Amino acid sequence: MHTHPLAHPHDPHRITRTGWLRAAVLGANDGIVSIASLIVGVSNASAEPRAVVVAGVAGLAAGALSMAAGEYVSVSSQMDIEKADIRRERRSLHSQPDIELEELVRIYEARGLAPGTARLVAVELTEHDALGAHVRDELGLTEVMAARPMQAALASALTFSAAGSVPLAAALLAPQGSVAVVVWLVTLLALAALGAIGAIAGGARIGRGIVRVLVWGSAAMAITSGIGHVFGIAA
Repeated sequence: MHTHPLAHPHDPHRITRTGWLRAAVLGANDGIVSIASLIVGVSNASAEPRAVVVAGVAGLAAGALSMAAGEYVSVSSQMDIEKADIRRERRSLHSQPDIELEELVRIYEARGLAPGTARLVAVELTEHDALGAHVRDELGLTEVMAARPMQAALASALTFSAAGSVPLAAALLAPQGSVAVVVWLVTLLALAALGAIGAIAGGARIGRGIVRVLVWGSAAMAITSGIGHVFGIAA
């Protein structure tokens, strides 16, 4: 069987990871930050250990389900839009093929092909797979970038649960009276690790990934901690 050579077989393109990686990083980041923020806020408002544990467990369960549902609904909406555009393109190819061909020619000319070459490419691709050519080159949709609701939902829910269990475990193991401090420290380490993992998986700079996650995660925890402190004093 004939196979096509690859320019870099040992270093594949990372764009193929876009769908699940986005949902996984989002779920993990939300799991760490939201559960840690919840625990820190509750611990500042109430010194009762049971209240902290109950809040953390409830937040973990509710958050995982919410992330899964949110990802599924949002990505399903994206998929509906993609399908609607493809249906419209199919109808247009049937009713006005000449206009659609000229659209392809202009697209290829805009990308740098000479007019004659652009027309030749457009004609040959139209004869081979007209709908596929328009979906790819006019709409910008590919199999790699296609919306996958269930994949996004599962990736988000699983990573939320796994990452959210880190600050919850820290709270359970922390000495009484120092829950907030321990959760803060553990969460910052977890966020740094998440930033590094996400950067490596996406082929980005590790330092930038770590800083980005730490800054926003710390800000969220600080705000929640302040709110919990205010309500604790008020109580």
